[in-house]
Amino acid sequence: MRHPSDSKAWKHFNKTHPFFAAEPRNVRFGLCTDGFQPFGHSGRKYSSWPVIVTPYNFPPGMCMKEVYMFLTVIVPGPNNRKQKIDVYLQPLIKELTLLWETGVEAFDISKKQNFQLRAALMWTINDFPAYSMLSGWSTAGNLACPYCMEEAQSFRLCHGGKTTWFDSHRIFPDHNHPFRRDRKNFHKGQSIRRLPPPLRTGEEILKQICELGLRNVTDLDAEEVNGRICRCYGWKKRSIFWDLPYWSSNMIHHNLDVMHIEKNIFDNVFNTNLNVDGKIKANTKAHEDMVNYCDRPQLAKNPIDGNYPKAAYTIEKIQKISLFNWLENVKFPDGYVSNLSRCLDTDMYKLFGIKSHDYHVFMQRLMPIAFRELLPSNVWQALTELSLFFKDLTSTVLRVVDMERLEEDIPQILCKLEHIFPPGFFNSMDHVPVHLPYEARIVGPVQYRWMYPFERYLRTLKKMIGNKASVEGSICEAYLMMESTQLFSHYFEPHVMTHNHNVARNNDGGVMEDLEGNLSIFTHPGRLWGEGKKRSLSLEEIKAAQTYILRNCVKVEPFLSMYIQRLQEEFPNLSQDQINESLETWFAIWFKEYVRCNHIENQFLRSLAHGPLISTKCYPVYFVNGYKFHTECHGSARSIINSGVCISDTNIGDYYGQIQEIIQLEYHEEPLKQTVLFKCEWFDPTVNVGVKEHNQYKLVDVNHHHRFNKYEPFILAMQATQVCYVPYPSTKKDKDDWVAILKVKPRDVIELPDEAITSTPEPALLFQVEEVKVHLIDMNFTTDENIIFIDPNGDVIEMVEPINDELLIENPKFEKESSEDECETEDENKEDDEEEFEEETDDD
Repeated sequence: MRHPSDSKAWKHFNKTHPFFAAEPRNVRFGLCTDGFQPFGHSGRKYSSWPVIVTPYNFPPGMCMKEVYMFLTVIVPGPNNRKQKIDVYLQPLIKELTLLWETGVEAFDISKKQNFQLRAALMWTINDFPAYSMLSGWSTAGNLACPYCMEEAQSFRLCHGGKTTWFDSHRIFPDHNHPFRRDRKNFHKGQSIRRLPPPLRTGEEILKQICELGLRNVTDLDAEEVNGRICRCYGWKKRSIFWDLPYWSSNMIHHNLDVMHIEKNIFDNVFNTNLNVDGKIKANTKAHEDMVNYCDRPQLAKNPIDGNYPKAAYTIEKIQKISLFNWLENVKFPDGYVSNLSRCLDTDMYKLFGIKSHDYHVFMQRLMPIAFRELLPSNVWQALTELSLFFKDLTSTVLRVVDMERLEEDIPQILCKLEHIFPPGFFNSMDHVPVHLPYEARIVGPVQYRWMYPFERYLRTLKKMIGNKASVEGSICEAYLMMESTQLFSHYFEPHVMTHNHNVARNNDGGVMEDLEGNLSIFTHPGRLWGEGKKRSLSLEEIKAAQTYILRNCVKVEPFLSMYIQRLQEEFPNLSQDQINESLETWFAIWFKEYVRCNHIENQFLRSLAHGPLISTKCYPVYFVNGYKFHTECHGSARSIINSGVCISDTNIGDYYGQIQEIIQLEYHEEPLKQTVLFKCEWFDPTVNVGVKEHNQYKLVDVNHHHRFNKYEPFILAMQATQVCYVPYPSTKKDKDDWVAILKVKPRDVIELPDEAITSTPEPALLFQVEEVKVHLIDMNFTTDENIIFIDPNGDVIEMVEPINDELLIENPKFEKESSEDECETEDENKEDDEEEFEEETDDD
């Protein structure tokens, strides 16, 4: 799955409502609401709640973008009744019902005809407190889990006084799993025979709500009636979303937000491991509860001094110092994470001001590295498995078989954590991950159902506030102005810079002109930056560069095969190593002579055979494939590091190195032919000598003191992927030579699996997968006075008065303008403009 349209929930909706699915241009929406304080923590208390709707009928690269998020309702502050948000949602529900039952008239520019456009709300996306507000299920107390409901196994601790979900996960593994029979490592003296709670359909949930007599908060006496029911059954109200005719048939109604779940779990783990004051889970009450519920004699109170022994999951002060020194000095690629050194409290040994995306990176990438040498093996393994679980769960492409595997793995991971941490560690946020793989398997990739894009949009709305005496009025006025300018900007000349035409952060220059017969190495897009310095290549460098380019050019492959065939005919006893040595020594000479003698007409092959010019230019920075690369020297004094590079070899594996020079080669004759090479220093790829891989978790380490002993310094820039080398925070000397490998995903690049090209999509889904650019984005919305026409690229073509049968004017098509390249600033303290807006009223 790579899009919600591939999911089981989407297909179930099509099957349940065939009249809606029969029109491929009908729109599916997701809804999100969240609160923020416009005056910050230092200002007066004020809570404003925008309600945002976004369509899903877009390709993966266009979904969840800010330009397609629509502010539909804004609940005003300062002290709004959050539990009565349904009152403010009534106009929106009424419009959604109208869009479902009647629809609105729209015009399809590709077919030159009017049609009735309908829309449906698929699900909502919220953090846990807002989940309660919209769904009506209380997400606090013993019944906090909206999946387990009244069958939840949570209980209140005797000494800690808090609700815990300890020993609530043994019901999920297989019936014969040994965890079920374990009477020692879980709740002492108890075994588990119960089955997991059943999954309830929308019809069953609605029936339960009706039987309980729950009412909408719009009723006058709803608060008193619902309050009595909530104390016993967990439901607080009958959500207004049940008024939608199709809501009960949806497989998923409200999504668990992976962003906040991941953030809260990491915060819980990190603060517990470091014994952070105020958030500690290993205090005296926690030990007393552990004695009551667990059979762990090694953690019993010492009868002599009355102290509790140190727990295995906590680290010593010297290890804390090592960890915080590591965080202060570690470097990451540009835009990978914010500057963590600003978020360190070295006096109290805790983190502060860390952003949600930093939690995300720390949980999935850094936690296995940070604690590998600081915690015992069993603790590190459990935390690493939890880290890899979230990494697999949040992949941009999901496979059903992988989600089924995660459904089996996550209960066992949580059970392993129950072996280690005290009962007070496990709150509702540590329990709900057991249900996340099911949601991903049913609804699709997490990236379309978490809060990151909406949090960023809230930051945009906050910046719209010009008059703080009228917060909502400022937002509404600025929003309408922004919508208007976005419409009008499509009519500007291509050279005019607007908010919607900014150059991407790692823009590579776009598609280059492709002349007839040109070679891929001369046409791959890329953008050099910085001052180029001229120098001359040595003969050894010319030979190595020319050989590598010839062996990696697609149109030279037939000549390469011909050379190898002739070589084998003349010398049948040559080994593969001798053939490879001959290719490196003689192939470039043979190819040049062959092209000259056989009068090859392709001018690009002739120039390639002749070889590059000796004079070349070296640059410090190069943008390619969504990456920003720079030389090791260029990044030595900066807080970011973009010099790590990786290239894959089918025979040996991955080569890891660092960029020493970025070289632009030029070739003889017209037209101008250029290609860019990275001159790298490679680490030794020998297994267990230069590279080690963890057998179970596939974590890769490289010895940065061992170098590759063969002179092959060059690779084509178009072949490179970016990696980051992260050392280990350790007090042991044997880890000084080894660094961990973090592979970096390119920015603004949508990767699709191979089967996306070869497989034939189902007819009902053809418009989302293959023809979205022709049909869905061609839909045109009718306003009170005119019709807005949108072309297949999502650009506004014209705005005219609505006509039922035909258009009286022919609409010119304006292509989306591409903005000029912007110079990349090198200030390492500049923060990413797209970093998410932190929810200032977060009480998770």
